[in-house]
Amino acid sequence: MCGIVGGYRFTTNANFSKEHVEKALQKLSQRGPDASGLMEESRVILGHTRLSILDTSTHANQPMKTPSGRYTLVFNGEIYNFRELKKTLENKGIAFQTSSDTEVLLYGLIEEGKQFLQKLNGFFAFAFYDHHEEKILIARDRYGIKPLYFRKTEKELLFGSELKALMEFPFERELNPEAMHSYFQLNYIPAPLTILEGVQKLEPGQLMEANTSGFTMRHWYELPQVEHYENSSYEAQQKKLNSLLEEAVQKRLVADVPLGCFLSGGIDSSVITALASKSVDRLNTFSIGYSDAPYFDETNYAQLVAKKYNTNHTVFSLTQKDLFSHLDETLAYIDEPFADSSALPVYILSKMTRKEVTVSLSGDGADEVFSGYNKHKAEYLMRQGGVRNKVVKLLSPLWKALPKSRNNPLTNKFRQLNRFAEGARLSPAARYWRWCSFAVDKDVDNLLTTTSKTDLRHIKQQYTSSITGEDFNEVLRADVALVLQNDMLVKVDRMSMANSLEVRVPFLDHEVVEYAFSLDASSKIDGAMKKKIVQDAFRNLLPAELYNRPKHGFEVPLLDWLRTDLKSRIDNDWLNEQFLEEQQIFNLDEIRKLKAQLFSSNPEDSHARLWAIIVFQHWWKKYMN
Repeated sequence: MCGIVGGYRFTTNANFSKEHVEKALQKLSQRGPDASGLMEESRVILGHTRLSILDTSTHANQPMKTPSGRYTLVFNGEIYNFRELKKTLENKGIAFQTSSDTEVLLYGLIEEGKQFLQKLNGFFAFAFYDHHEEKILIARDRYGIKPLYFRKTEKELLFGSELKALMEFPFERELNPEAMHSYFQLNYIPAPLTILEGVQKLEPGQLMEANTSGFTMRHWYELPQVEHYENSSYEAQQKKLNSLLEEAVQKRLVADVPLGCFLSGGIDSSVITALASKSVDRLNTFSIGYSDAPYFDETNYAQLVAKKYNTNHTVFSLTQKDLFSHLDETLAYIDEPFADSSALPVYILSKMTRKEVTVSLSGDGADEVFSGYNKHKAEYLMRQGGVRNKVVKLLSPLWKALPKSRNNPLTNKFRQLNRFAEGARLSPAARYWRWCSFAVDKDVDNLLTTTSKTDLRHIKQQYTSSITGEDFNEVLRADVALVLQNDMLVKVDRMSMANSLEVRVPFLDHEVVEYAFSLDASSKIDGAMKKKIVQDAFRNLLPAELYNRPKHGFEVPLLDWLRTDLKSRIDNDWLNEQFLEEQQIFNLDEIRKLKAQLFSSNPEDSHARLWAIIVFQHWWKKYMN
């Protein structure tokens, strides 16, 4: 796991220099604290910061160049099947100098070009340069586990693992109105948008090629469409999933540094721990506990799994004060507005885990692929119809009038019923977008000044066009494209990399994902169970206590913080009215309404919306002011 950065010159008067790349590398130092390197020639500059995982010797440092000097590679990620690929390449006469997956990727691209991407099992973003032909190939993994930002003009192509690296290059920073609007709806910015005009995210499964005569960009991978679903028995499907996921876990246990596993006490991380423990004695496992929030503390379930598999288990017991004390550290690493508040506990877990290991497995991805969210259950019930749906819709005026917030079970239930009633009046595609959002278009239009307004028809179309209401799998496909790549994976990548920790996600092995989407949705969700096949396939591996219990997760206490500890910073710093008037981005009256709602008996999602504004303001002061 590393950081990459670079630039390609289309013309001799391109604006970037070696100094810019060196400064960009410094911004990526937490992604790769073990080594850094740079390669420069007239057409291209490539930089790399290294977190040593496989072959920790200096021979595997990057940029990695062939002995002939013709090819150079900078690579962020891991190729799990590199040993099998290496044997094939050795049979072709290639003599390897290291035991790294980087060298395998380098020679695979030399031998087979971009077709070699189809053979890779792993996660990655890389740039591969042919010095003779002055041609560069840049690509990103299938599901966007590793990030890649870029900026292309007539003069140059710039790219880097994080936006903060690109901001070291000389170009004017302007806010992207479409990104602004989507951010204040979703609390994150979906690809290909970024907060800055002219800068884009390379999408998952996409590649770029540039040479002296031009530039092209296309998808090298898309999740396959299925004409006919798997017709084997449900028992056979469970067996197949068990086999595929076990193989995915085994591939991700290869490392030349200490390795462990996040263990939350939920089904997903418990399954990964159980499978990893088959090959690793006394597997290191890590959980966060909340000593002053027992309702959200699931460490007792994690302890059951740890005891069953005799893992070397560590519980980091935190208070709300501990969470709050890490707030500024977390905000400081965010280089593009990102307002998923659960980034905070992920940051702390990564920070503490890194003291013991360099690599950790996690259960991320299962909810999106196998249908694990409450919104999935709501959509399933919506499509079943019936009297219950009609009653909830009929009582819409009541749900609107009742107090709604995530702050306690009763008001959260009112919030959910109100959203369900809202969704009942929308098309499947519009309902999907609404249930992914914290605000509707009108809310965002009211929040932003006239000059900042835009509409999201294009980005909504990109992510919801396939949702027709005919097949539940279309919702999960949309979640893989929208929620997984732009929220969940961003959160894990940034918060783990802020602490120089590599996180591996077996549920996103492409063979597991493709098998999941070869199954009819009835194998994944029904009226009684979400993530059905995952729960059933691994039931014999897990303690019975993990089943038939409410899943609480952990809600960062934003509402309480915004009302108390953060109130003075809100009033005097982030949302200071004089500053807001000078900034001319936000409608001051709408900010006042949100603050008033926050302190009312009916806060709804005002705390989440205000948190998005606070994160933006923190970012704006650091990067734009």
